[in-house]
Amino acid sequence: MERSLAQWLDWQGRIHPQTIELGLRRMQVLLRQLAVPRPRGPVIVVAGTNGKGSVCAHLEALLSVAGFKVGLYTSPHLITYNERIRIHRQSISDEALCEAFSKVEEARGDLPLTVFEYGTAAALLAFSQASCDAWVLEIGLGGRLDAVNAVDADASVVVSIGLDHTDWLGPDLDSIGREKAGVFRKGCPAVLGSATMPGSVRQVAADCGAVLWQPGLQYTIEDVDPVTARWAFVAGSIRRDDLPSSALPGAIQRQNAATALAALAALDSLPSQAVIAQALTEVSLPGRFQRVMHGGVEWVLDVSHNPAAALVLAANLRAMPVVGRTYAVIGLLADKDAAGVAAALSGLLDGYVAVGLAGQRARDGLTLSQALRASLGEADWVGDDPVEGLGFARQAAQPGDRVVVLGSFHMVGPALEWLRLYFAGQK
Repeated sequence: MERSLAQWLDWQGRIHPQTIELGLRRMQVLLRQLAVPRPRGPVIVVAGTNGKGSVCAHLEALLSVAGFKVGLYTSPHLITYNERIRIHRQSISDEALCEAFSKVEEARGDLPLTVFEYGTAAALLAFSQASCDAWVLEIGLGGRLDAVNAVDADASVVVSIGLDHTDWLGPDLDSIGREKAGVFRKGCPAVLGSATMPGSVRQVAADCGAVLWQPGLQYTIEDVDPVTARWAFVAGSIRRDDLPSSALPGAIQRQNAATALAALAALDSLPSQAVIAQALTEVSLPGRFQRVMHGGVEWVLDVSHNPAAALVLAANLRAMPVVGRTYAVIGLLADKDAAGVAAALSGLLDGYVAVGLAGQRARDGLTLSQALRASLGEADWVGDDPVEGLGFARQAAQPGDRVVVLGSFHMVGPALEWLRLYFAGQK
């Protein structure tokens, strides 16, 4: 029976009793059954608490400009499921995705796959069908037991370690670091995106025999011209000079770009200066300090959903002040540290809206506003309809003001769609 994409996603949600079930056995069995061939080029897996999407986007751009046909797998999505699977810098079509789902269904037998496992297998099949010659795969949750880790990577990246998903990964940074470093492989590059890592990350690398690449040691960043923000990437005797800033906004993106470059350098695949420069100007990633102007109001959309990410957002906001006031529309799931996010934003907001989010990890607007109150004061509007919350913020904002939408893919995705429709209606 032929199914539409919506029907496939509904079906997948019903064949496994849990949304998340960590473990590699089901994926390992399925991948043996599917026998998807590896690409001729590199397979790079990216894990970490924050920055995974940005490093993946830089890798996609770098490999694409270097001449590879890249398959990129990320999660979650902002608006459509198709965003999770990109082939040659384009989201997969419904037709190709449904075809991949059909092949997974045929191969799985009685394996009760989770929705994420289904999508991961479909992505690899689609990459093979499209003759992709390089894969960039983002870990969904953790690392060691994530479905993506059933694929043996040529290089693995851990971008950062922060307190998030503690119910699944452990109560402290060492526990979380150990889980995320589970993507490392013996004899293969293990690239760290930050010098600040719990000891468990380096210990896992040593125990499994991975080859560590660390910022400040195996690779470094040098300022070339502070006025124009030109910089250089250095890895041993290799140097790529006079590089432009990343097209992704925020100071953290230089480090994310360097992390991507380190992964390629570790594989002896570092592109030329010209290729890197072009890739840095072309890289794009919705929902990461994405700025949209309309009617004199600046909208900033950022999927910051934990304190570490909120601190980066706060630094970006301070670096780009506005003439008027700054409002926020905040939506956070129940398992996120709302008080920590609020503390990171303290003193930056002139008002905010607390929006409840639906789903299995739902948190209503009232509960969220109570968690935010200590650092941000009373909310200007509280409710459980993202569209109403966005509309309130739009009415409150005046030319010269800024509205920051943050807290979750489940908040930023609907906001992007609402803004598109709102702007279209205003023309």
